[in-house]
Amino acid sequence: MPENITPASQVLDRVLVLEMVRVTEAAAIAASHLIGRGDEKAADHAAVEAMRKAFDTLYMDGTVVIGEGERDEAPMLFIGEKVGGAPGKGPKIDIALDPLEGTTITAKAGPNSLAVLAAAEEGGLLNAPDVYMDKLAVGPGYPEGIIDLDKTPTENVKAVAAAKGVKPEDIIVCVLDRPRHEALIAELRGLGCGVVLIGDGDVAGVIAVTDEDTTIDMYMGSGGAPEGVLAAAALRCVGGQFNGRLLFRNDDERARARKWGIEDLNKVYKLHDLAKGDCIFAATGVTSGSLLEGVKRRKGGKMTTESVVMRASSGTVRWIKGEHRI
Repeated sequence: MPENITPASQVLDRVLVLEMVRVTEAAAIAASHLIGRGDEKAADHAAVEAMRKAFDTLYMDGTVVIGEGERDEAPMLFIGEKVGGAPGKGPKIDIALDPLEGTTITAKAGPNSLAVLAAAEEGGLLNAPDVYMDKLAVGPGYPEGIIDLDKTPTENVKAVAAAKGVKPEDIIVCVLDRPRHEALIAELRGLGCGVVLIGDGDVAGVIAVTDEDTTIDMYMGSGGAPEGVLAAAALRCVGGQFNGRLLFRNDDERARARKWGIEDLNKVYKLHDLAKGDCIFAATGVTSGSLLEGVKRRKGGKMTTESVVMRASSGTVRWIKGEHRI
C-alpha cells in the first residue's frame, strides 16, 4: 500500500471515485459545444456551470481549494466555495479543479484540452495561489530525488539519461511553447534533446511523462501553480516525481500567497507537499490529444467521451468510455 495511506482512509470511497468521472464528463460535454467557435470565455463558462451542477448530485461536503479564482473574480467554483449535495453531512472533501484546461485550445479546436479535477481528504491538497510555478517532472521507475529544481536543466537531463541508460540526446522533454522558455529550449536543444512544444494544457504535458507511448521523458518550464497541483495529484496515483517552486511577478502575488497560508515563498514543493494522503484524479477529454480522445458527436443524437480516473491508495487507473444520449 502506498506510503502515508492507511486502510482507514475511507473518506474517498469507491463509489465517490467513480462518480467523479460524471463531473468531468459533464464539463467536457458542455465545453464541446464551443470547440472551434473562437470564444474562450463562453467555453469556460459552459464547463464551469456544468461541473458545478454535477458536483451537487454527489453525496459529499466539498470545498474548492483550487478553482476559477477568488469570490470577487468568479461567480462559480471560486476558491472556498462549498460544493456537493450533502453539506455538513457527507464526507469532507477538498477539490482542485480546472473545468476547462485549455480554453484557447478549445476555442481554436486544438489538441489536448481537458476537463480536470482532483479530490482528497480535507487538508490533502496544497491551496496554491493563482500564480506561476516552475515545474520539473519525470515518470515512474527512477531513484527518488533523480530530479532537482535547484540544478540546471542540463544537470537534470544528464541525471535522468544516466539512470535510463541512454545518452542525453536520447531524452525527450515537453515544454510549453512560450517566449519565456526560449533560453530553456535553446539549452535543451544544445544538449541534443528532443523538445516537444505544446501550446497549452500543461496538466496533460506533465502526465505525459508517465506514459511510455508518448516517448516523453521529462517536463520542464513554468506554468500555472493550480495546474501543478492537479498534475501532482495524478502523479501521486500513477507514480513519478515532481518538483515545483512558486514564481511571483510582484508584491500583490506574494501577498496573495501569504493570504492562503504560504510563508516560505522559495520552497521547492515535492509530490507529497502538493497532494498527500489518499487522492483522486479524474479527467475527460474535450478535444483529442495524447492523453484522451475528445468528445465526439455520433449519429442518432449520441455523444461519446473518454475519461481516466486514478486513485492513490490503490494505484488503480481506470479508462472509461462513455456513450451519452442527448
